[in-house]
Amino acid sequence: MSETGTTAPGAGEEHQLRRSLGFRDLVVYGLLFIAPMAPVGVFGTLDAKSHGAVALVYVVATIAMAFTAFSYAQMVRVVPQAGSVFAYARVGLGNGAGFIAGWMAMLDYVLIPAVAYLFSGIAMEALIPEVSRWVWTAIAVVVTTLLNLWGVRAAARVGFLVLAMEIVVLVVFVVAAIVVLARDGAERDWLSPLSGDGTQGAFALSAVVGAVSVAVLSYLGFDAIATFAEEVDQEGREARWKGGGGRRAGGSAKVARALLFCLALAGVLFVAQTYLVALLEPVSSAQLAAEPERQGSAFYDAVDASVGTWLHDLVAVSKAIGAAFAALAGQAAAGRLLFAMGRDRRLPGVLSRTDSGVPRVALLVSAVITMVAAVWAARRDDGLDHLVSVVDVGALTAFTLLHASVVGWFVVRRGDAPVNWWKHLVVPVLGAAITITVIVEASGSAQVVGAIWLAVGLVVLAAQARGRRADGA
Repeated sequence: MSETGTTAPGAGEEHQLRRSLGFRDLVVYGLLFIAPMAPVGVFGTLDAKSHGAVALVYVVATIAMAFTAFSYAQMVRVVPQAGSVFAYARVGLGNGAGFIAGWMAMLDYVLIPAVAYLFSGIAMEALIPEVSRWVWTAIAVVVTTLLNLWGVRAAARVGFLVLAMEIVVLVVFVVAAIVVLARDGAERDWLSPLSGDGTQGAFALSAVVGAVSVAVLSYLGFDAIATFAEEVDQEGREARWKGGGGRRAGGSAKVARALLFCLALAGVLFVAQTYLVALLEPVSSAQLAAEPERQGSAFYDAVDASVGTWLHDLVAVSKAIGAAFAALAGQAAAGRLLFAMGRDRRLPGVLSRTDSGVPRVALLVSAVITMVAAVWAARRDDGLDHLVSVVDVGALTAFTLLHASVVGWFVVRRGDAPVNWWKHLVVPVLGAAITITVIVEASGSAQVVGAIWLAVGLVVLAAQARGRRADGA
């Protein structure tokens, strides 16, 4: 079977992507982008916001994001193309909405890698302070870009090794935490990670919901799996086991399963680690709320106090390497989004060119933008805050348009599948309500930046429409 192919109509050979990814590769990319220990950096903030019910926050956040994962799974079967939400909104809502969905998603796919690279640079500077963080950040961009240019399969293999390392570190943490809890007991009540520690009053559902609006950001990136839909090996394991005579599982089915599996696994990992570290946390949620400067290091401080500095250092090294490879997965997804929008002439057509099935032009453009943003932020004390505020609203707006696309295709346009009112109306409407709520709960600066980016996108869309009318005339 040829590894090269594309589901996009009218795509010539020079605009084709190579089909070489399996189910495991998709999960690797998704988990790399999310990062198995993503809660480390936000644990203190969530603990303070939720009044100590931090594990419950991740239970609710996983359920909330499951609506988005389910909508992705519906649309990837309809449009198994690179470009993800750009392609889905184009089919479900029209070309204009498709462009806006892709435009808003660019804030997620292009700038989340910059955030991850900056995390890597900060961690490396802490380990080797003689070298500035911006130098480490630039090195991480160059190394991972070279891997992406090598090819999606090669990058997935290296990424698998890094992901295995992160999982091993997480297992070491879990085992060490269980040993300490069995030997010395818990600092808080055993149910407090699910019900609150009581230091800020009785359990408050509103506090948990407020924390969920922050926690869902830990999951941003699992959706990147959908951008690789045109690079998935379409032959199922059944066919290989039976000499080609078994039922062939399409690439879109693998993508859908990988999306749901990745989200579920990430949810289990997030709940487990936050539950354990909350039991080890000697500082109450009320103290963290009163002293916000302690929130960023709360996870590390709890590990230091209960287990030892050795585990602190191990987690820090893992975060430094893992963040760089989270950026690798994000950069690869950004390249596929730019490729798809270029192929549809919504961005310059040169972005859709491929070399041996690899969208190297789009990858290089993505790498340059990411390098500029990451190094700029690394040279500023407030650079991280600026980047994070920009990313969140873009991703959540794209998710909202994804949910609308499910309704648009299955209910309004009545596509080639029968309408299932639960799958095609109730779930996406609830999913859109969740993402809109999170946008409303976002910081004012994030909302302003998102609105400005949206306004620029609308201007670009209007200019494109005017140009096409002129060409038609």
